Amino acid sequence: MAARIDAFRPRAAQQTLAGAVADAIDARATLLAEAGTGTGKTFAYLVPALLSGLKTIVSTGTRALQDQLFHRDLPRVRDALGSGLRSALLKGRANYLCLYRLEQARGAPRLTSREQAHDLQRIVAWAGRTRMGDMAELDGLPEDTPLLPLVTSTVDNCLGNECPFWSECFLVQARQRAQAADVVVVNHHLLLADLALKQEGFGEILPGAQVFIVDEAHQLPELAAQFFGEGMSARPLVELARDAIAECKNVPGALPVLQGPAQWLEDATRALRVAMDGLPPRGTRYRALYEPSVEDALHTLDEALLHLRDALAPVREASPGLDSCHARAQAFITRLRRWNDGSAAADSMFDEAEPAADEDAPDARGDDGVLWYELTPRGFRLQRTPLDVSAPLRTHREASRAGWIFTSATMTVDGDFDHIAARLGIEAPRTLLTPSPFDWAHQALCYLPPRLPQPAAPDYTRAVVDAVLPVLHASGGRAFLLFASHRALRETAALLRDGSRDCPWPLFVQGEAPRHVLLQRFRESGNGVLLGAASFREGVDVAGDALSVVVIDKLPFAAPDDPVFEARLDAIRRAGGNPFRDEQLPQAVIALKQGVGRLIRTEFDRGVLVLCDPRLLGRSYGGVFLDSLPPLPRTREIATVASFFATPATIVPDTLSESLPNPDSPAP
Repeated sequence: MAARIDAFRPRAAQQTLAGAVADAIDARATLLAEAGTGTGKTFAYLVPALLSGLKTIVSTGTRALQDQLFHRDLPRVRDALGSGLRSALLKGRANYLCLYRLEQARGAPRLTSREQAHDLQRIVAWAGRTRMGDMAELDGLPEDTPLLPLVTSTVDNCLGNECPFWSECFLVQARQRAQAADVVVVNHHLLLADLALKQEGFGEILPGAQVFIVDEAHQLPELAAQFFGEGMSARPLVELARDAIAECKNVPGALPVLQGPAQWLEDATRALRVAMDGLPPRGTRYRALYEPSVEDALHTLDEALLHLRDALAPVREASPGLDSCHARAQAFITRLRRWNDGSAAADSMFDEAEPAADEDAPDARGDDGVLWYELTPRGFRLQRTPLDVSAPLRTHREASRAGWIFTSATMTVDGDFDHIAARLGIEAPRTLLTPSPFDWAHQALCYLPPRLPQPAAPDYTRAVVDAVLPVLHASGGRAFLLFASHRALRETAALLRDGSRDCPWPLFVQGEAPRHVLLQRFRESGNGVLLGAASFREGVDVAGDALSVVVIDKLPFAAPDDPVFEARLDAIRRAGGNPFRDEQLPQAVIALKQGVGRLIRTEFDRGVLVLCDPRLLGRSYGGVFLDSLPPLPRTREIATVASFFATPATIVPDTLSESLPNPDSPAP
């Protein structure tokens, strides 16, 4: 490896991890491995996987990581080993151009701007020359463009082998390459879709694999809850109405039959969103049905779907597209009724408790999950989510008879794998904890600002800003501020911009530009201050001097208004467990570790971690958080922070971790 890859250097932790992965592959065992930042875990699992010669599925957390692994890391390892194994990249169907839907979109008057018309022409031109049909090839196409649903397929609207473009289908070709490959790189969404038997009409790729490597494995339980559940949202309903009309152009006499029912469905979908306007952004089914207007709108939507389904019945055999629309309408009716009607147990989640004063307290939980809704600015989602996915994950894993390697930089809580093992349904796994090889004593410092109020205090965010500003002046900006809520993020941005504080650095605020644009501008600024919320805890990789400070305003306990999380806590309570100890605390520790991991990305980085929450020292559980972090020296003195930045080679060894009070002692 050192001979073939520039800047490669042996790392004991990387070799230990590679050996553990090789042993797990040989024994077809299950391994949980936490590899601290800098271990080089990607090479550590790719080398034994390639040397094994076995059919291997590698699953990553995001499409961006998937592309990086396939296009950069895998070729380097394969070339260094001289391996002739075939590899393939496979994404979900929404990433591939659908030639049938592109043809439909070219003749549909759905474009609302000149920019959309221009982008559609770009897609048409690219469609004639692309070999893979991966939409990521189109540089500059916005990720949230409304064109994507028009030119890609879903499991609902795909025509399968009745499609006139079946022989040219980019997704079919990608799946064929994956079936023939020795190493297939997927993402968690696709892995879970396959495990959940949501095969999208193309047959499975996973049976036959002898090794599964799940990177960023801490994300898997939450994603699995989505895939083993069931949901429906506004956009596919509107797409069904519009697709029914689009299919009429080749079926004489169909338009007069379908135009009215299709319009009714589109109107009923919008009317339901309007009726939900007064609801909280997320809530239980019970909370939604508490509003009579919402209940009425749900029944109207049901009637509209029935009317469209019945109108499609006599013309469904005229074309595969109309037949697909009929099947989609029936599927939506079934899903809507399952959500709308709940079950016998659905409205008695707290059957042994007194009714709460908060009208959100009674939940809508069936025996197999929680029923809830979520609102977006122009849409909605109605969802059933299972509370525990450990059983189906265990079933699928055991049925595969393969070796499974789950790895991440953030899996343990105070060095213990029990929480993630229970959520993944793994009993007595092999485990390995390889700490980060970075020189934390010299590369980093943890600053715990003194005299901050409790996080619930109304002036807490203002106090955090005042405590952080001296750190920013010492570092010259170059900071990433992570917030537990969007409200605190917006308040901080306003405080830093109001002119009363000395804030000379450019500010980059989540929500004011797309994520990738903010990160690029931040890197290029050299001294910027980036403000982000929960979604920025992961996937932010800024190496070098551009990022020298990470600030975390509060311990990242999950929002109390999340209906799924609340139902999970209640289930733990019913089973005799402790919701805080068994769920809230472990989840918050893992989330904190993710944010802290943004600070030091290479052995050349240096930086200060600022943890503002006084509960770290004032509550007994604060020690669990601190003991779960890398061994950073700690201080409560801003002078030590200034010395750190003033003397790059060393940290002034005063008032460091040994001088801190015991976490179990009262707050200072």
